[in-house]
Amino acid sequence: NIDPADLERRIASVRAEGKLQPRAVIPVDLFGSPADYRALAAIADREDLFLMADGAQSFGGELDGREVGALAPATATSFFPGKALGAYGDAGAIFSRNSLDKGRWTSIRWHGTDEARKESVGFNGRMDSFQAAVLLEKLAIFDDERAARRRIAAEYDTRLSAVSRPQAHIAGAQSGCAYYSLCVPHRDRMVKQLKELGIPTAIYYTTPLHLMPAFADYAPVNGLPVTEKTASEIFSLPMHPYLTPAQVEFICEAVTETAAAAG
Repeated sequence: NIDPADLERRIASVRAEGKLQPRAVIPVDLFGSPADYRALAAIADREDLFLMADGAQSFGGELDGREVGALAPATATSFFPGKALGAYGDAGAIFSRNSLDKGRWTSIRWHGTDEARKESVGFNGRMDSFQAAVLLEKLAIFDDERAARRRIAAEYDTRLSAVSRPQAHIAGAQSGCAYYSLCVPHRDRMVKQLKELGIPTAIYYTTPLHLMPAFADYAPVNGLPVTEKTASEIFSLPMHPYLTPAQVEFICEAVTETAAAAG
């Protein structure tokens, strides 16, 4: 969830260097919570940048009562099986406020083809009918599942805020709750102990992108200290709409006891 103030500083830095012209900003709604599109839209308008939301993890999230998919001029989302609305294989969608974009994006996903001619460079991004059929059925129960996810997330927040740092949400935002992530300073020890109790956890991003070889040339000189600290502390607890109250209770007690033992 990009920091709007830091974004402004980095746009100014790029412009001052005069090497590149900023063209777009693509905020990522990490772990389900929408970024600050109020501030980001103002920056994008002022700086003449195309704003596209990466809502791969936030389908079902909201900001000021508006659904993810309607918060930016364009939004890409994912229906990978692990998402809040998941198919049985790779799938995704693009939402746009501009109906004129449809033809261009439809062409790009089909090898850049318009009717029978290749008009641009594209790729094979067509979603197969089986995945669409699965999604249509799951979409019918999505609102009920989202409500259940939010109830579980609220219980986690209430029970675990004293012993961990759950994900913060900006005012007016509601997460899609595809994940429930939290930070603790003794993360690796806690994950190990929870595993011994039969509680699965996940660490999705062990190494920040700017520390990976492929992006070394683009890494900021002073690194990204907040990202680096978070990557060493964050993990995700079980989150799906069919967790029972007893399971949620067991998980919360285990996290609380493990945190107390770690001191």
